[in-house]
Amino acid sequence: MSDDKARRGWDLAELKRLVTLMKANDLGEVEMEEEGRRVRVVRGGRVVEAFPMTVAQPGPATIAAAATAPAPTPAASSAAKESNGVEIPSPMVGTFYRSPSPDAKAFVEVGQAVKEGEVICIIEAMKLMNEIDSDAAGVVKAILVENGQPVEYGQPLFILG
Repeated sequence: MSDDKARRGWDLAELKRLVTLMKANDLGEVEMEEEGRRVRVVRGGRVVEAFPMTVAQPGPATIAAAATAPAPTPAASSAAKESNGVEIPSPMVGTFYRSPSPDAKAFVEVGQAVKEGEVICIIEAMKLMNEIDSDAAGVVKAILVENGQPVEYGQPLFILG
């Protein structure tokens, strides 16, 4: 592969090949590194990202660049385990934001009723703002992440009751 192609990142054909591989082998997640390029594909998302290239595309898989973020705090984990509510996890690695802009009102507050599919936060990944929808209807019992905090894939964000 030429140095120029390595700098450009993953092309669409390569990404489609990974998604096809996942479907054929019924895989939930695939991570691959090749010549300094790294990509992780997770089934069930809405945004496709790859380092160093980003492509927004609806579809059955999410491809996210590998990143490091701190693990959930013990307090957040214990709060999630103690509740009898529905846990809304992060669908990707990124930075959690409660509102669409710093001066805007938060999407949701504790005690607020939300509908399934309603936007409840934004997760920024590689300068791409991803609106995160509620997986269920209910009342927000807890917000487990602080605004601007890095989050991991699968980390609990909200508890709905």
